[in-house]
Amino acid sequence: MLPGRSPDHQPICRDCAGITTKLTCTRCNREIERFRGGLCIRCALKDDLTAVLKPGDNLSLHRLIDLLAEAGRPESIYTYMRPGTQARELLNAIGDRTLPLTHEAFDALPQSTAAEHLRYLLMHHRIMPGRGNERLVRFEQWLATKISGLPDDGTAKIIERFAAWHHLKRVRDRATDPTVNLETVTHAAKQEITEAAKLLIWLRGTHAIGADELRQAHIDEYLSSGPSTRKHVRNFVRWLNQQNRRPYGQLDAPFRPAHSVPMITQNERIELVRNCLDYNHVTTSTRLAGLILLLWAHPINKIAMLTHDDIDSSPEGIFLKLGTIPAAIPEAITEMFWHQRQGSENRNTTNTNTKWLFPGTRAGQHIHPATLSGRIKVLGIDSQRARNATLRDLTQEVDARTLMDLLGYSPAIIAQHAARSASRMADYVCLKQQHT
Repeated sequence: MLPGRSPDHQPICRDCAGITTKLTCTRCNREIERFRGGLCIRCALKDDLTAVLKPGDNLSLHRLIDLLAEAGRPESIYTYMRPGTQARELLNAIGDRTLPLTHEAFDALPQSTAAEHLRYLLMHHRIMPGRGNERLVRFEQWLATKISGLPDDGTAKIIERFAAWHHLKRVRDRATDPTVNLETVTHAAKQEITEAAKLLIWLRGTHAIGADELRQAHIDEYLSSGPSTRKHVRNFVRWLNQQNRRPYGQLDAPFRPAHSVPMITQNERIELVRNCLDYNHVTTSTRLAGLILLLWAHPINKIAMLTHDDIDSSPEGIFLKLGTIPAAIPEAITEMFWHQRQGSENRNTTNTNTKWLFPGTRAGQHIHPATLSGRIKVLGIDSQRARNATLRDLTQEVDARTLMDLLGYSPAIIAQHAARSASRMADYVCLKQQHT
């Protein structure tokens, strides 16, 4: 602790500055700013938490108190649990023993950010048991709520079947793969289920018929008379074709391919890389995410899921693992990567001891892809346009097989971008045969 200032305004210790005020905590004897009644903020916070949680002989609550009091930024915890907040009400309920530390008890609470933050904190530190993939659990809960709110005229029943057989099974299968960002998968599933329900509700309200009497003319009318989000009924319509013999013929919701590929120029991409290097007022994690996108075209949803283990060092340099072969990190930016690996924001409050390179605000969770995408816009980066441009440039410089191994993309994706950039495709023929 350096509370004093030298004649040239440099920080110096208490003795050298001649400060006689006591700057040690009367309980833990640490040299630190006193917060209240001679106590440092950690000791004062521990007293407050003990008074609220009333741990008694409950070892889990004693552990929770220690975790919160020893946070990297105890001031944040003090603000978090101030009287009148939702967090304080939750802690009061735990202290009064009206809120057991179980998932069933937390599920019964009104949905709130405070409750979810506390739940993730308790799971991350194993005070409450985990329950598998939390996003899968959330999707199952969302689905149950969604179906219960649909009309009981056959709509709820058919949407339940569609959701269970077309989406839920697939989501559960994908949940077993730790490299899959289930947030993206469940978002797409929710969108298709929601739009399928809207189609059936429209069909009842407009034509007074159910799914069994749906005809292609109804599909065409529906798609042409509403917003573009209605295109997401395509998989539902095709699923209907597989259910029973349709007396009115097969249905289809035509796929609408993009007429253009949003993309920036090579000069714009170079300028954005320069922004990532020079914008020191932007957090390192945001600039680093931008560089990973601009240099290696790694999708935002996968950047969010990178872990410490994906950055490795060797005598040859520092490497980033995106595909099967680690990619060498240019020497000019290795310090940024290593700094992020050693420690970053969101690790000083509740998300401690996390494996994620880009940790989120919830304990044990990585940053949400939408949040990360929003943050890199400060650097002028549109993730879709930048990713397309990076893949275009890389396919012109590196052969397809090497790109697939370095970036982790499928042969079809690499081939698609190589064709757009008019790259040589001779090597891709062998590549496709090798992976089919």
